[in-house]
Amino acid sequence: MLDNNTYNLMEQIVQESKSLWRIRNSYLRDAESCSECVEFWRKLADDKEKHIKDLEKLIAAHTSVIESARR
Repeated sequence: MLDNNTYNLMEQIVQESKSLWRIRNSYLRDAESCSECVEFWRKLADDKEKHIKDLEKLIAAHTSVIESARR
């Protein structure tokens, strides 16, 4: 069983990934007539990608601790 912190990290990566998917597959297309909005969505997508990478590192660290404790 995961501790609350690890669960929260995993829940957040799911939310960030879903948001990034919506930006790439809907929001950018819907905003194509407004260059300012396209720029905003691209910047937000870049931020989401960074957050996802950061979360992946944290999750890996926490799950490796869990695996070590189980041995």
